[in-house]
This record gives sequence, structure tokens and C-alpha cells, in this order.
Amino acid sequence: MTENAIFSTSDQPLSITVLVLPHASILEVASVLDPLRAANRHLGWEGFRWRVVTPDGQAAPLTCGISLPSSGPFGAITGAFTGAEVLIVIAGYRLNEVATRPLIRDLRRLAPRAALLGGVDAATWVLARAGLLNGYRATVHWEDLEDLAAAHPEVEVLPDRFVIDRNRMTAGGAAPAQDLMLHLIRARHGAPLARQVAQSFIAIARPGHDPQVAPRAKDPLLDPRVARAVARMEATLDAPAPMTEIAAAVGLSPRRLESLFRASLGATPGAYALSLRLAAARRMLTDTQHPMAEIALRTGFSGPSSLSRAFRRQFGQAPASLRRRG
Repeated sequence: MTENAIFSTSDQPLSITVLVLPHASILEVASVLDPLRAANRHLGWEGFRWRVVTPDGQAAPLTCGISLPSSGPFGAITGAFTGAEVLIVIAGYRLNEVATRPLIRDLRRLAPRAALLGGVDAATWVLARAGLLNGYRATVHWEDLEDLAAAHPEVEVLPDRFVIDRNRMTAGGAAPAQDLMLHLIRARHGAPLARQVAQSFIAIARPGHDPQVAPRAKDPLLDPRVARAVARMEATLDAPAPMTEIAAAVGLSPRRLESLFRASLGATPGAYALSLRLAAARRMLTDTQHPMAEIALRTGFSGPSSLSRAFRRQFGQAPASLRRRG
């Protein structure tokens, strides 16, 4: 992780512009702003200053149904932006709708003026589309890692919680964004302050290189053998292994594995594995434009017809109707 001077000890206020796109998550906005607010509270002075802007200056509708007020349109902050040392973009859903050509143009024009450019969750996609991550390491929400790497080979995509590379920083979602802000607070004002802020939210700061999703094998809510079996299922959605093979890999007989699954998860191993694959298919149907044949391939079905039959049994509707409704 290569950092820049923003992540150095300083007693000077740090100015941050937060660009929130419509259909972002309120949790991600809070994960960026509330640690800064708490840091100022513990410092007793404004170590961090921020403003929230939106593409058009209007309140941004968030995924939870409320709208976030804006201090103005992003494209109109040319003069004042020279005083903002950090620009952080937060994005969530409906990127094809919100990542407009004018927004991409404004990002290309204004982002180079920031000493540090950041992206949270789907904002990595937006920055990549604008060409602002070419030659950089970056991360994105774990569900999008493979697709981002395929769509933008000029970006080195990592599965980390957050990545800082020179004058770029990216976080995979809400909790990683909080980790990133705690890292920034620690770098500028010391570990004791970062710890105070983390304790305010009853949180534990995790390093950027940690994986976004904790290994299922370490899930404290599951029997360790069931957890290991689930981890193997999640890792092989595109090529499901026979249950006898999974049982042998975790040191159990198929009957004993089924008994533990029923007790822990209320389903047989086969039914649970199928539910994982269908959940992944549903996400791809609503969140991507992948053709049905590719979705079937990536979720371990022999083709669109077999996926459609299983999907209808599980969710009561055909994949095509869900995609149209989405």
C-alpha cells in the first residue's frame, strides 16, 4: 500500500469534498462522515472539514428511501475546489443511470485538482470509467471484483477491504470505508484518537489488506465443519462439487454432514449449496447486464434452461421477468 502526504501527521485541518451519487447507501455516507465528526469531537477542534455535493446540486435519493441534502452541484465547484485536498466519491446502484457523460466529464476535469481521490463501493466503477484509475491498484465491493477486473484490465483489482495507491484510495463498501477513515485519522492524529473514534462506534479497525468477506471457515455462529463446507461451496459456485467430496474434505460422512447442516442452517447441504448459486444468479440478474448463458455458466448450471427451472422453483418467477422488473 503506497500512500501520500495526506496520510502524514498534521495539525492542519483537512478539507474533504464528498460527492454522493443517487442510489448510494446511507450507511456508506455515514461510514465516511461520522468517523470524521467523532474525530473532531475528541480533538476539540476541526481536524477535518467536509462538504457534501451531488451531480446536479439536488438532494440525492438514497437506497433507504430518504434524500441526502447537497451543498451544491459538483460541476460548479471549480473555484472553491482548489481548497479541497480530498475528493471522495460514493456510489451504489443504477450506475448506468447515474454515471452520466456530464458527470464523467466533470470528474476528469476536477479530480486531478485533488491531492487525493477516493471511491467507495461502486464509485470505483465510476472512477475507472473516467480513466482515473488507469495504472493504479484499487478495490471494489467483493461482488464486483471479477467483473471490474474483466472490464478494466488497466486497473489492478485487489480483493482488499481498502486500497491506497499514491493519490488514489478505494474502499469495498460501508465497513471498509469506516476502516479507511480510521486509518486516515490514525495517520494524521495518532493511534489513540483512532481508537477513541472506533470505540465510539463499538467498532474494531481492520487493516486494508484484510479480505472484505471473513472466511466462512472462521464463522463463530457455525459449527467449524459446517463453516468449512460452506466456504468450499462459496468458492466453487461455477463448478459445484458432489456432497460426498465436500463431506470427505471436512472429515465427515455425508450423513453426519447432513445432520449438522440441518441443525445449523435448517437445510440439507445440497439444498443450501443450490440456494447459494441461485442467490448469486439473482444478484447478477438485477445488478449486471450479463447474458443468461453467462450467468448460468458462472453459477454452475448447464445452461439458461436449467437455471430458469431452478430459479422459478426457488423464487416463484422466471429469471427474465425479474430482470425486466429490475
